Amino acid sequence: MTTPIMRSPLAMSDLVDWGVIPTMIEGKSHTSGKLLHKGPEGRSECGLWVCTPGKWHCHVTRDEFCHFLEGRCTYVHESGEVIEIEPDTAAFFPQNWKGVCTVHETIKKVYMIR
Repeated sequence: MTTPIMRSPLAMSDLVDWGVIPTMIEGKSHTSGKLLHKGPEGRSECGLWVCTPGKWHCHVTRDEFCHFLEGRCTYVHESGEVIEIEPDTAAFFPQNWKGVCTVHETIKKVYMIR
């Protein structure tokens, strides 16, 4: 087995179209990315995710660690907690995190879901 690596994720242009966010509130956020690794039975996954501006309901169904490389967005938890994301921000969203995400400038992030 080899070790999957992703060099210069900000420069990547050969991304896969992952479609529009299905829970849109405003706008039409379009996603794309590149999968680096998917574990057995899809239990874990990591890669690069890109999302264009818009606002949507967000429900994190499994623990997710994110390192935001580019862009700006705001996550608002259903409790009212506000999380401002800017380039070079790392965040951990626990399973069943629910709220609203507003992407102000196209986001690029590397992520790990388990």
